[in-house]
Amino acid sequence: MKVYVGNLSADTTQPQLTDLVTPFGHPDSVTIATDKHSGASRGFAFVEFANDDAARAAIAGLDGKEVNGKALRVNESHPKPAQHRLP
Repeated sequence: MKVYVGNLSADTTQPQLTDLVTPFGHPDSVTIATDKHSGASRGFAFVEFANDDAARAAIAGLDGKEVNGKALRVNESHPKPAQHRLP
C-alpha cells in the first residue's frame, strides 16, 4: 500500500522520514517529492509498504504528529485521476 505524507517541513530528510515510519513496519520505499529545478522539498512524500497492516498502522500513528514544527497529514495514497485533454 502506498501512503501519502503531507505537510512536511522543508527540513525533513528522507532518513528522518524512514526512521519515523519504520516502527510501524519496514517500508519498501520512502520518496520525498522535490522540485525538479531547485531540488527543494515540495512538502510531501510517499511511503510504500508491502504489508497493508503496517501502512494502516503508520497512518493511524503518524496523522497529526508534529515533526519539525508541522503537523503531518498522513493517509492512503490514491492515483491521480486521469486528466482529459481537449482535441
